[in-house]
Amino acid sequence: MKRKQLNFSSRNASGFTLIEIAIVLVIIGLLLGGVLKGQELINSAKVKNLATDFKNIPVFVYGYQDKFKALPGDDKNVVTLHLAGMTPAAVLATTPASSSGNGRLDGEWDSITETDESILFWQHVRLAGLAPGPTAAPTAVATAIEAFVPANAVGGRIGISSTLPITGMTGSYYVCSYGIDGKFVTQLDTTLDDGVTTTGSVRAMANRTGGSTTAGTAVAVVAGTTYTVCMAI
Repeated sequence: MKRKQLNFSSRNASGFTLIEIAIVLVIIGLLLGGVLKGQELINSAKVKNLATDFKNIPVFVYGYQDKFKALPGDDKNVVTLHLAGMTPAAVLATTPASSSGNGRLDGEWDSITETDESILFWQHVRLAGLAPGPTAAPTAVATAIEAFVPANAVGGRIGISSTLPITGMTGSYYVCSYGIDGKFVTQLDTTLDDGVTTTGSVRAMANRTGGSTTAGTAVAVVAGTTYTVCMAI
């Protein structure tokens, strides 16, 4: 009796060839590369926008000084001469008046006091046409002040003051920005300074609450944790 032979032909037992597998792997690699490159571009754009936030504030200072020969926020003639009659709302002057015109921006960069010079800085540069944003005088409510001051490219507060924010920094004014992820901080420091977050004119510290009156300590950063970054000018 003849046994019937089973036919295991290549047609019936076919699978992916090495060439087909290689093509699939190449396609997957290209897709992953595109995703990673896209994320890299997004991150680079955020760092660029954050750097622009820092660079714009000195422009506001110098623009106001060129126009009025005074420091915005500290301008003792802001109500009577330089921005007299500006609308909407009244132009506020600093309290106490004795600190006005002393060449400093008194008050913390993240102050919650509406008559601190670091807050009035924003009303003055906006009414002078140098910066965008609301021009009505802020009220003495923390939430109203937070809505009045500007935000950085990732939604955290940004501000300027002459009060030392991080121990060891030197400058006339300090621009600080809140809520920046560690994965952006080093890139930002490299863009603006020396790439080291504990030295130079740009440094990072742990995030702090609004109105804190003590200088922080510069720290090395890690991705996934948010920081306050300050730049001396």
